[in-house]
Amino acid sequence: MKAREKIDSRRVRAELLPEQSPELLKTLHLLTREGDLNADARRKLKQVNHLVGLVQPALDDVFERFPAPVVVDVGSGNSYLGFVLYELFFAKREAGELVSVESRADLVKRSKERAAQLGYGRMRFVEAAIDGAELPERVHLLTALHACDTATDDALVQAVRHKADHVALVPCCQAEVAQQLKDARSTVRPELLALFAHAWHRREFGSHLTNVVRALLLESFGYQVTVTELAGWEHSLKNELILGRRVHKENREARARLDQLLQSTGVSPKAVRVLLGEGQATA
Repeated sequence: MKAREKIDSRRVRAELLPEQSPELLKTLHLLTREGDLNADARRKLKQVNHLVGLVQPALDDVFERFPAPVVVDVGSGNSYLGFVLYELFFAKREAGELVSVESRADLVKRSKERAAQLGYGRMRFVEAAIDGAELPERVHLLTALHACDTATDDALVQAVRHKADHVALVPCCQAEVAQQLKDARSTVRPELLALFAHAWHRREFGSHLTNVVRALLLESFGYQVTVTELAGWEHSLKNELILGRRVHKENREARARLDQLLQSTGVSPKAVRVLLGEGQATA
């Protein structure tokens, strides 16, 4: 089936997760009133459902270990991910809270109205930037689906500060490190310059380096990290997923590798500056 093909209501069930209801997706306008799934909505739904499948082990873990787990979805936009998670994991239980963080007032207002319509009483919506959001003291799972540029760093910082047991980050476009590479050309070792001498390579290498740093940073704070693909490239060009599970208080070996990488490349992404401090970031 072609990625851009419209799917009529008779074939939609094959696109959904086992316990996912078409009624919820109609409320979210991911399905039409007739129950059809258009190409753009299919792309969004594929991304959300793939992420739900990949974080299910984390959700099973926190619901098993904690009486009232807190799941936080930051940069939530229309809260598609949050609503799907609530239907599949929270609605059938009597405990737990799902917090969605979004800075755009109109999207927060719409999500609140939908949650009230659906009777999702343990969904809470916070209107704030990710780095300024007041979250519960203890977070058990934090997700960020396509938080743009340094917003993914803000999500990572919130996860570490609130000692999240699990983290799932799907970065979007990233520009900060590419600019830092450009500014650091005079100080970087000559044999590394070829990796980002051209603007195109600088953007691509900067994006890759950003996520390598993020993974190492999580590892240094005691997370066991897996980096994998979110969905097929036909559904999203921003397709990298960073999964973290907190297993230790810290990892000094990962911190040493991170420090060496930062020194070699001359970069200092936002998450590094915030969590490790300006002085330590390039030490």
